[in-house]
Amino acid sequence: MAAAPLPGSGAVFRGYNFANTWEQNAPLTEEQTVAVAALSLAASERPFPSNLSQEHDTRKDGIAVVSSSDSVGESGIAGVLVNTHQFYKWFTDLESAMKSETEEKYRLYVNTLLERIQICDGILEEVDDTLNLFNELQALQLSVATKTKTLHDACDRLLLEKQRLIDFAEALRSKLNYFDELENVSSHFYSPNVSIKNGQFLPLLKRLDDCISYVESNPQYSESGVYLVKFRQLQSRALGVIRSHVLLVLKAASAQVQAVIRGSGSNLTSVAEGLKHQLFMFVLKQQLVSSNLFWRKWKVKSIVQQRISEFAKKETLPSLTRSGCAYLMQVCQLEHQLFNHFFPSSSMEVSSMAPLIDPLCTYLYDILRPKLIYQANLDSLCELVDILRVEVIADQLNRRGESLAGLRPILQKILADINERLTFCARTYIRDEIANHRPSDEEVDYPAMLEKNAEQASQTSVDDNSNIFRTWYPPLEKTMSCLAQLYNCLEAAVFTGLAQEAVEFCSISIQNASKVIIKKSSPMDGQLFLIKHLLILREQIAPFDIEFSVTHKELDFSHLLEHLRRILRGQSSLFDWSRSTSFAMTLTPRILESQIDAKKELEKSLKTTCEEFIMSVTKLIVDPLLSFVTKVTAVKAVLSSSAHDKKEDSVLSKPLRSQAFASPEKIAELIHKVSANLLQELPKVVAKMKLYLQNPSTRMILFKPIKTNIMEAHVQLQSLIQSEYSSEELQNIGMVSIQHLQSQIDGLL
Repeated sequence: MAAAPLPGSGAVFRGYNFANTWEQNAPLTEEQTVAVAALSLAASERPFPSNLSQEHDTRKDGIAVVSSSDSVGESGIAGVLVNTHQFYKWFTDLESAMKSETEEKYRLYVNTLLERIQICDGILEEVDDTLNLFNELQALQLSVATKTKTLHDACDRLLLEKQRLIDFAEALRSKLNYFDELENVSSHFYSPNVSIKNGQFLPLLKRLDDCISYVESNPQYSESGVYLVKFRQLQSRALGVIRSHVLLVLKAASAQVQAVIRGSGSNLTSVAEGLKHQLFMFVLKQQLVSSNLFWRKWKVKSIVQQRISEFAKKETLPSLTRSGCAYLMQVCQLEHQLFNHFFPSSSMEVSSMAPLIDPLCTYLYDILRPKLIYQANLDSLCELVDILRVEVIADQLNRRGESLAGLRPILQKILADINERLTFCARTYIRDEIANHRPSDEEVDYPAMLEKNAEQASQTSVDDNSNIFRTWYPPLEKTMSCLAQLYNCLEAAVFTGLAQEAVEFCSISIQNASKVIIKKSSPMDGQLFLIKHLLILREQIAPFDIEFSVTHKELDFSHLLEHLRRILRGQSSLFDWSRSTSFAMTLTPRILESQIDAKKELEKSLKTTCEEFIMSVTKLIVDPLLSFVTKVTAVKAVLSSSAHDKKEDSVLSKPLRSQAFASPEKIAELIHKVSANLLQELPKVVAKMKLYLQNPSTRMILFKPIKTNIMEAHVQLQSLIQSEYSSEELQNIGMVSIQHLQSQIDGLL
């Protein structure tokens, strides 16, 4: 290859020489030459940078340069390199452009990677969401599995409970079968085609006997008495059918005997006549007994029902009871006389006329029972008890003897129903009228009510006891009126329970009224009101010959709370009936017994109130004396303690009369104040006591401790000042003598 011509300019020439010298002094190795060739080849294939885009190649002065329409760079280098500095600058720009191009590739790569990273982040977020959904799905699956297992367990427990309930129902059904047999047996025995020849007759009769035995042995079941009466009625009807059948058989036998007698010879005449007479008498007796009771029942029953229905339409309940019982006793006596006339040998047995008497008495009971259920007046119920117990049973029934013995069971049953209703109404009355009584302003207008009553009594010359009851608090009057009514009407055990409740609630009601009076009037009026009424209550219940102590039995379910907590924590199951800690075992209550004596509680309340009244009056009169004695006692205790510790204070070491609160002037002022209380306040207290407590002995008993306290307070003060003060100081103090004080207090009563 021919050598390129040398550039014409000196600068180019010098540059060329420099490059030539550089090339000679630093020759390239073969490997470097190969590398340069490779780089040249690679560079020849790469495009020019955008800022160095090639437009045309020019050669000037033997050096090829790249020219463009614009300058090579912002530095203002021309397309022709005239010195080394321009070459280096051009080379630097070219290198920067190449580096920028290289960095652009990496920036593109970085951008690509960033985009891929963003895509991966999105994918990761979707994966996270998917994982979260999967976790939620797994949690839901676990929850469903848990609920399914719980449901299965609950189903198993419910199946066990169902089986237990089925067993319980079967056991209950086995007991109810005896009562359900009433309809079955009634449909057969009351059928017009009933016959002893029917194959079901005797089994039904045996079943009827079993039912009667079961009901008699279990009187605690509801309406067992009603079922027993109906079963016995069916039994009577069945026996009537048997009796009719026996009569028919005997009649047939009698006809056969008569036929034999008529066909026999004269040698059998005497024997036949005797046999004929006995047979006919037996048949006649049985026929008369059965037919009389059967037909008389149907004939008399309609008349009795009509007459009692007329009584029920026109008369009140007490009058109906009296008239109905009197009419039944008359009917029973007449029927007994008729039965005795035809069958004297059978009239001595009380049960002989039961098929006739029982249905008649049952009709009266059916008329009275609905009226008794709706009766709520205590006076009417007590009147009914008095009518049945005194007029009917004790007087007429016992006086007429065996002829009316068949009425006794039904009358006792009616009396038991009345007592039950009376007990219920009495409890309701005690709860509503005594325990829940809300006093009006007039009822607690004390002492104005007593003052008004005393004024009316002074204007009336006749001693009217009704004025005394007007001053009673209404619950007290209602309590005593209720107990007086119930005392002779109820059994002792029942009356004891009601009396205990009435006295307890009455005492509480009086105490509540006393609190109202304390707020409206004064504490003393409230205390005297309470003392007055508690004394009256204690006095009024004394004639009742009963014990006011009652044992209460309560059901305790306090252990149920702990078991419910165990169930909520999952430590126990509601349907686990097999364990000892099951809910069924927990529901088994504990029985707690507590004994309450209303009379002792009344005495306790009365004693407490009297003590409070005594202390309040004592404090009202001699409170300055008590305060002074208390202060002196405290000062002496301090002096004694200081002397013991040898730390005496100059003030405390002074004599008592030197103390500011114990000067003779202060004591004289104190005694004057107490004397004023004795002259002014104590007469007011005595007047209030006379107003509330009419009995002088009662006032004396209550006033005696007050007098004792006043006297003791003066004795203590007198003993104290006599040892601490001189005679002249005592004379100036003006302490009254104990004898004068006693006569002054006694004069108030």
